[in-house]
Amino acid sequence: MNRIAKLTPVLRPSGRAAGIAMAMLGAVLFSAKAIVVKFTYRYGIDAVTLIAFRMLFAMPFFAAVAWHQSRLAARGEIVALTAKERLQVCVLGLLGYYLSSFLDFLGLRYITASLERLILFLSPSLVVLLSAFWFKRPIERRQWMAMVLSYAGVVLVFAHDLSFGGGSEVLLGSLFVFGSAASYSVYLICSGELIKRIGPTRLVAYAMLVSCVACIIQFFLVHPASMLIQPIGVYGYSIIHATLNTVVPVFMLMWAVSLIGAPTASLLGMVGPVSVLFLASWFLDEPITVWQMAGTALVLAGVFALMGGCAGGRGSAAQGGAPPPR
Repeated sequence: MNRIAKLTPVLRPSGRAAGIAMAMLGAVLFSAKAIVVKFTYRYGIDAVTLIAFRMLFAMPFFAAVAWHQSRLAARGEIVALTAKERLQVCVLGLLGYYLSSFLDFLGLRYITASLERLILFLSPSLVVLLSAFWFKRPIERRQWMAMVLSYAGVVLVFAHDLSFGGGSEVLLGSLFVFGSAASYSVYLICSGELIKRIGPTRLVAYAMLVSCVACIIQFFLVHPASMLIQPIGVYGYSIIHATLNTVVPVFMLMWAVSLIGAPTASLLGMVGPVSVLFLASWFLDEPITVWQMAGTALVLAGVFALMGGCAGGRGSAAQGGAPPPR
């Protein structure tokens, strides 16, 4: 026992360091999705085809996890899902993973990767606003200030992108991505109690499978089967998108949350917009300007203030949770 006690202080920092590293790398991989999407769009495909290929290649991984979880439930090691919970999982999968991702991909056709990531980071503020509306929760002065900072940052970058022309496209793309953020925010609010009962691993696996099926059905409703034949580059980018930008960061963030907690993992996730700013400049030749840096700083300051409140104990599980694979 004494030997174990002596080893514990050594193991804890390494576990925390691993959690921090996984949270940050997972956030970067999630955010880099926008870069891969932009590259894939160069082949002339639409959002329906893009998201269908992503889900097609990601589905086997989530199916394996879902099968393992179902085996545990069959053996009585974890609670079995009720009929109501199965319906909730289906609705959340369609809302949080299918609709949110589809709107996000639509928006990326028209706006820069940097602006897309900043708009998605409005989700915490939308959770606060929607919770105040639905559950009559008062909004504190600190939360109002945080939201003002976040929205001011997005408006700054939005105005900057408008100045480069294509005003109607920037507006349309921003509305699509804002719809994605709103859909994700509703998912966060509605998934809180369900996560507590069935766990995040099962929820992600089952809901992602629902989303995969929905995306594939949509593809065949919109396109003929011959559209499955695409240039080799589409397959390559889709595999990267499905694995490095979806499956890998999902489990990285799950492990990070188990090691350092959801609030800390969420705060470290703020490295995402910063990474996209530089990745987009490197790979897509998107300019880095003072206005973009200032807007990014304002958005991150607002998110930090909101998440800081959650970490202090008043935030919900949904608000402090790690983001899903969008």
